[in-house]
Amino acid sequence: MRRLTWDIFCRVIDNFGDIGVCWRLSSELASRGQAVRLWVDDASALAWMAPNGCSGVEVGKWQPNQPMPSDTQPGDVVVEAFGCEIDDAWIAMNSAASPADSMTANSSKSLKNTAKNPVWINLEYLSAESYAAHSHGLPSPVMAGAALGMTKWFFYPGFTKDTGGLIREPDGFSGPEPAESQRRISLFCYEPPALNTLMERLASSDLSTELLVMPGRGQKAVQAIIQSKNAHSPSWNMRKQLSINERAYMPQPQYDQLLYRCDLNFVRGEDSLVRALWAGRAFVWQIYPQQDGAHAAKLEAFLDWLQAPPDLRQFHRVWNGLSRLSLPPIEVKAWQECALAARNRLLTQRDLVSQLLDFVEEKRNLGI
Repeated sequence: MRRLTWDIFCRVIDNFGDIGVCWRLSSELASRGQAVRLWVDDASALAWMAPNGCSGVEVGKWQPNQPMPSDTQPGDVVVEAFGCEIDDAWIAMNSAASPADSMTANSSKSLKNTAKNPVWINLEYLSAESYAAHSHGLPSPVMAGAALGMTKWFFYPGFTKDTGGLIREPDGFSGPEPAESQRRISLFCYEPPALNTLMERLASSDLSTELLVMPGRGQKAVQAIIQSKNAHSPSWNMRKQLSINERAYMPQPQYDQLLYRCDLNFVRGEDSLVRALWAGRAFVWQIYPQQDGAHAAKLEAFLDWLQAPPDLRQFHRVWNGLSRLSLPPIEVKAWQECALAARNRLLTQRDLVSQLLDFVEEKRNLGI
């Protein structure tokens, strides 16, 4: 595919999951020869997430609904990630521009757009629900405003061949085996209701466990539980079967490798779920809770696709506060077999960036 300029817009919400996905998308596009401008309202997380940056990716400051600088021309592709709102007057600038206007002296900043308008993509949240496949690739004509007459295209990531797939690096499927002398569990979560129960179970187990706790809300929740237990039940971990290893923020590749080194991974949101799938280890997912309860159906749809065994289903429901039953025993071997089978199914499908590149090329060739 020819080299295009991509403008990817991101709004940081809740512990950097959105910018995590957008950075992976940007860097993977750049690795395939594309020029990317990542516009983000708060880029501070990139200092630890991607401390070395990425050749071919520029990072710009942006606020939702804020007009872009007048000297910035839209690129060949505009991606609104996860429903963030860009100023439609800015994207409409290029619709009336002559071909000569859409190329600057510095080709790395803006490449010539042979189509009349930029290809405008709405990159949606990941879901295993059926609407993702039904809505993937559909047009959304703009009926009012400065971008009247332009078309936005829905692009849905997903777990099946009729969706946009998942971000996948070509060399991301190997890692060190977990240590056999001690069970190692990574914990990246919100404040799951069963966290206290999990910690008590690990502390009373005959198998010693190192719990690697990722920074953020989950780490604060663990600290609060430990403080409470030490005050009211000081002997709760008397045998020292549970050791807590609080981790600092780390670059994405380092986190990916950490998942490979663990026997069991507790993950949350979208980005870490996908990385847990590629790691092929046993995992439990905490879905982002929604006030209207829509996350319950989303979780069930994912568990159906995962073909999760009954105990893993129950664990997910209790972990997500959707069941009052007790946490079932942790079955690492069976859960890992389930995860590996799911990863093998995914590997028969095309990755998200390959599909996105083809999708954009098709729209540009059609001039829409």
